[in-house]
Amino acid sequence: MLKLIPLGGLGEIGLNTMALAYHDTMFVIDAGLMFPEDYMLGVDYVIPDMSYLKAHASQIAGIVLTHAHEDHIGALPYLIKEVPAPVFGTPFTLGMVRHKLQAHDLLDAVRLHAVSPRETLKIGPFGVEFIRVSHSVVDGVALAIDTPYGRIIHTGDFKFGHTCVKGMDTDVNRFAQLGDEGVLALLSDSTNVESIGHTPSDCDLGEALAGICRRCPGRIIIALFASNVGRIQQIVDIADSTNRKILFNGHSIEVSVNIARQLEYLCIPEHMEIDIDQIDDYLDDEVIIVTTGSQGEPMSALARMSAGTHRQIKIKSDDTVILSSKFIPGNEKAITNIINNLFRCGANVIYEKIANIHVSGHAHQEELKTMIRLTRPNYFIPIHGEYRHLVQHARLAEQQGIGKENVFLAQNGQTILVSPDGMHLGESVSTGRLLIDGKGVGDVGRSVLKERRVLSEEGMVMVNMAFDEETGIIIYGPDVVSKGFVFETETGHLIDDAQCVILEIVEDVPPELPNRVEIIRTRIQAALRQYFFFTIGRRPVIMPFVVEV
Repeated sequence: MLKLIPLGGLGEIGLNTMALAYHDTMFVIDAGLMFPEDYMLGVDYVIPDMSYLKAHASQIAGIVLTHAHEDHIGALPYLIKEVPAPVFGTPFTLGMVRHKLQAHDLLDAVRLHAVSPRETLKIGPFGVEFIRVSHSVVDGVALAIDTPYGRIIHTGDFKFGHTCVKGMDTDVNRFAQLGDEGVLALLSDSTNVESIGHTPSDCDLGEALAGICRRCPGRIIIALFASNVGRIQQIVDIADSTNRKILFNGHSIEVSVNIARQLEYLCIPEHMEIDIDQIDDYLDDEVIIVTTGSQGEPMSALARMSAGTHRQIKIKSDDTVILSSKFIPGNEKAITNIINNLFRCGANVIYEKIANIHVSGHAHQEELKTMIRLTRPNYFIPIHGEYRHLVQHARLAEQQGIGKENVFLAQNGQTILVSPDGMHLGESVSTGRLLIDGKGVGDVGRSVLKERRVLSEEGMVMVNMAFDEETGIIIYGPDVVSKGFVFETETGHLIDDAQCVILEIVEDVPPELPNRVEIIRTRIQAALRQYFFFTIGRRPVIMPFVVEV
């Protein structure tokens, strides 16, 4: 049988990863991450559980990437460590991947193969054709996968709205041709299924941005996603038309601009770009700064500007700051903190809630319907979205004439089986999430998150004591120290009384008793927990350090 195995992206935004297998050959589509949810304290980001792919590493003949967003390539270094299979993608996607692998010292561990739209790969029994799609990053593709049982289309992330980057529009004609030739199944992006109508035009957005920039009296600072090359080109054109110089500030955006320029996806007129050391050589109304931090990232250039800690760029009262991106759910608080700080610095801040300065890269309802009508699949599987998105997209497909029995609402790990008799859901495989904290992979689980939550909410109290081993007399302590629990100078009596509780426990445990230190340690933990809850209504983590010397 042919197997489709979703390992991420069906039930959440991010983690997009899927495997296709036939006999002893398997290949993987994308390897994405997601950013941590609120309860994942201290976690940097989240990747899919790779255990299934690791167990079948010998069968994996390739990793095919649809585009260069983190929710599709962010987990690639961790997959490569387990499965050093060749990687296939378009030139810009591989440019971003190359930089990412270099940062992980993995560039020499894998072969990268550039593929252009309308070209077809041969991976074992599979033929994989790249089809150009428009998205908020250049060089995005859908995949038309020829299998022993028919053609499957995986849309990647797409929209039909026109882009201002030449040659980056969705290849509508090719999708129509595939529909005429016959499509077994369509796997379609569900991210914006709740948005009615069509995606607005990038060109209309460019005109709105240009209008705002022409009215700005001082410097213009625009924050956006580093990979949005089309938006960057629009800003370059605006700078050119308003006789301003352009400055790129922020590591990720500098990397993206350099790759796009090398591939000639980005055209910047000669002598127009300036270095940060030259910024004081120009008047404020002669400069546009393009930077990172539109999602409130704490170490981004914009965050440092808003906090006054950026070494070269200080916010001025006549600066205009434009956040040209959508507020991603979960980032709202961090973004609004930066906006508030920018206003405190005297800047004028323009963002999506007060102006039309962002266009989504994901298809709205009418475009999703168009994709179904163009390809006319026998089976439909919604992908890329939270569960409510998948349900809404499944209903949309039924409205377009696909029988309910041919619409599969799959979840992560649930195998989709294809045979000469048709398609049906099979058994589930092991899947889940791995939390990345620093260099640790998967070493932070539920118990650690629970401990972090308790520490963050209740604080910690440490008790340090030392006994003379021969006499059992206290020679140090009890020293009671609290962290994140109470402000000791304001509630000193609480700590003093806690010391009395500890001394009473010590008096009740005779020196000759076996395991005396362990008994004291256990009783201190229980007694202080009870005491603090009774007196102040809190349950701090109690950590007694009791030793004999």
